[in-house]
Amino acid sequence: MKVLVCGAGQVGFNIARYLAMENNDVTVIDQSPELVRRISDSLDVKGVIGHASHPDVLERAGAGDTDIIIAVTQADEVNMMACQVAHSLFEVPTKIARVRHQSYLNPIWSTLFSREHMPIDVIISPEIEVARAVTRRFEVPGAFEMIPLAQGRVKLVGVRCDEGCPLVNTPLRQLTQLFPDLNIVIIGLTRQGRAIVPTADDQMLVGDEAYFVVDSDQLPRAMAAFGHEEAEARRLLIFGGGNIGLFLAKQVEADFPWVHTKMIEATADRAETIAADLKKTVVIYGDVLEPEILEEANVAATDTAVAVTNDDETNILSSLLAKRYGCKRTIALINKPSYEPLITTLGIDVVVSPRNITVSTILQHVRRGRIHAVHTLREGFGELIEAEAMETSGLVGQKLRDANIPAGAMVGAIVRDGQVISPRGDTVIQAHDRVVLFATTEAVRKVEKLFSVRLEFF
Repeated sequence: MKVLVCGAGQVGFNIARYLAMENNDVTVIDQSPELVRRISDSLDVKGVIGHASHPDVLERAGAGDTDIIIAVTQADEVNMMACQVAHSLFEVPTKIARVRHQSYLNPIWSTLFSREHMPIDVIISPEIEVARAVTRRFEVPGAFEMIPLAQGRVKLVGVRCDEGCPLVNTPLRQLTQLFPDLNIVIIGLTRQGRAIVPTADDQMLVGDEAYFVVDSDQLPRAMAAFGHEEAEARRLLIFGGGNIGLFLAKQVEADFPWVHTKMIEATADRAETIAADLKKTVVIYGDVLEPEILEEANVAATDTAVAVTNDDETNILSSLLAKRYGCKRTIALINKPSYEPLITTLGIDVVVSPRNITVSTILQHVRRGRIHAVHTLREGFGELIEAEAMETSGLVGQKLRDANIPAGAMVGAIVRDGQVISPRGDTVIQAHDRVVLFATTEAVRKVEKLFSVRLEFF
């Protein structure tokens, strides 16, 4: 598959990295010679210097025989125009654009991206995707990650193993004996910043972060097994009234009407605007780093504080202050990947990465065929993939213990006729099963060979 990526920033770099590792023909366009040189030196991709929406630059990048264009430059207008030019002049079949400014996304202008006007197939709004990712964490108190799969029948959950976790120091093979009726598979661990795909003989240690796949109906039991029985948040405090904060507050008002929400915004005009736009949320004008403002917001009685300002350092410091003044749980938006390994040691409960969320969303649309979902987990860890097993797949008809599953890959769940099957060694995958599997970054290409269809399946 030939892919043209417009923009060599963090999102563009990571999309190119994932796709290049899977033997796609990837070309990246950016105006910055330094960024183009960095991506060309680091990845097996072609770099083109130039303006991504200019026809001559697109032609030089090979748009004439490109399958997909992914426009993720810093400018919405460049992204949209690049897709328009790719469609009108080069007939590129699939066009994906990142659009941040909400004026373009207002439902009253929904015809803008129609086939007749600006034919962009997929619009990605990082702000909306991040707000959705944050609200998913509300559904499972005690988890730092929660991803629904197979139309909600299965969930991936990430939890930290503290000293009160009953499963610490227990070999994973014993989980089946301890909980014979619990459909749970631990698909990954992170220990001191190192990613581990566990074997049956491995055990979780205090301080580990565990990722597990579980039948949604059994999620409360699974969380209790890990020692997490936290009550659902009733009081929420949002730091920052930008687009993410506003979307988050609106979603909470719509989906969690029992939650009492307050928001702190540092700009007077913005605070006034969002206060008029929200129905139940209390908006406070002030600095999130000022103790007096936090006291006015009653942070001591807050169940969860979510820091989503435009500044990583402010998000980190405000989260730490909230914990210091009595807030039970904090969630921080972090853009810089170098900060992520430090967060848990500081005591912040959950990190949300807009880059990872955006990359996951885009990859889900790039990988066609029978793919239903793709989620990038922690940086450099791997991907959670939900796919449909075809009749010609190498997995179909074999017991999992006999299947040639590569190192670094693990089947987490199988959904058949609406029923969740927890995979065991003698489990046989049937055609048309929904298969949820985890693959490390290094194993994605090998996992592809388990299925008869090529990369289009993944």
